[in-house]
Amino acid sequence: MNQIIEKADETRRLNETADNWIRSSVGKYCDVQLGKMLQNDPSSEHDELKPYLRAINIAKNGLDLSHEFSMWIRPQEAQRFRLKKGDILVSEGGDAGRTAVFDVEDEFYFQNAINRVRPNSHTKIAPEFIFYWFTFLKASGYVEMICNVATIPHFTAEKVKAAPLVLPPIETQRRIARFLDEKTAQIDALIEKKRALLDWLAEKRQALITRAVTKGLNPNVPMEPSGIDWLGDIPAHWGLRGLTKCTTRVDYRGATPEKSSIGVFLVTAKNIKCGQIDYEISQEYIPQDIYEQAMRRGLPRLGEVLFTTEAPLGEIAQVDREDIALAQRIIKFTTSTPELENDYLAYWMMSMPFQAQIQSRGTGSTAIGLKASKIVDLPCLLPPKDEQMDIISHVRRSLAEIDEVEAAIKYSLALKTEYRAALITAAITGQIPELNG
Repeated sequence: MNQIIEKADETRRLNETADNWIRSSVGKYCDVQLGKMLQNDPSSEHDELKPYLRAINIAKNGLDLSHEFSMWIRPQEAQRFRLKKGDILVSEGGDAGRTAVFDVEDEFYFQNAINRVRPNSHTKIAPEFIFYWFTFLKASGYVEMICNVATIPHFTAEKVKAAPLVLPPIETQRRIARFLDEKTAQIDALIEKKRALLDWLAEKRQALITRAVTKGLNPNVPMEPSGIDWLGDIPAHWGLRGLTKCTTRVDYRGATPEKSSIGVFLVTAKNIKCGQIDYEISQEYIPQDIYEQAMRRGLPRLGEVLFTTEAPLGEIAQVDREDIALAQRIIKFTTSTPELENDYLAYWMMSMPFQAQIQSRGTGSTAIGLKASKIVDLPCLLPPKDEQMDIISHVRRSLAEIDEVEAAIKYSLALKTEYRAALITAAITGQIPELNG
């Protein structure tokens, strides 16, 4: 309920514009066209195979042409669905309302996951202003409020046409767009640096884990060939054992139990991220009365290692609470010998050599996945028990330091992202007086 109130408060900004600005709707000043339904085969010899854009091409940072797609276009459809430089692309589903400017001269068409917004009166409306207007509608919560968020949100062509539009004089529109181009470019550069730091920390995290679980903590320990090309030299006194001989596993394949609004938290593959279970990414539940039946293959126990087999592949986490259920596309590993600690097993499975093997064995044309049978023949390095405990303590302490730095960067990143949205809102609604003259 509080979220609804907050979104309603945000959308009140639509009315906080200069008094001399025109208040209307998008459909009154723009042509809105939903893209063409995907056509995989020609319907006649006159059809042509043409490049087209999908929702994935509308990236957070603008138009992304690195994803290439082609479909057949009928001659009578070419003019209707061909994009022109300056067209505004608005995502219809998925991340509904995400917007990009089509800013190239190349020939492209667009699929029905995209709405094209094209100003029909260039004397009263500047395309670059429309881009920031839709960015504002998205950031303000307007798109989320009018879409059906109970299932998959859809910002349909009809909803796009009906969306409010407030227009200042044409020169003011251009002044606002130039101002936002400059300011958002500066903010985006800072945001990109923060994201690069996060990427570097992620690499440092994995390198630290890899070094500890493949070479140990003593740089002077004698080394010897492991006999495995992708593993290289290992400490001479360490053991090497197949996962089948030192772990047991439960593969949670099959249909996910019926979900409910309350009950036992259902951990899905997307909840497992960066070495832990993230309970905020997705919040789904199964009824309490079917919990034990659903988990009849094995209830989760503290410390057991979770491995995602698809979407995404190869993410690792440990069970940190027992009142959870596990969905399909998750394999649960636990040690079957006192010689191996679950914590060490988790770090071993996060290491670069193990992850490289996982990724190389994955298959699939869309989502890369892996069957349990392709994992169990992989080896596990076994240091002596006391060294495992030292490694666990060292890695845990080092990762805590990285986590602290990462949290500070993410906080700074969130502040800059909020400031960017606030700046666009202030400019686009006439709250910056020097832009209105």
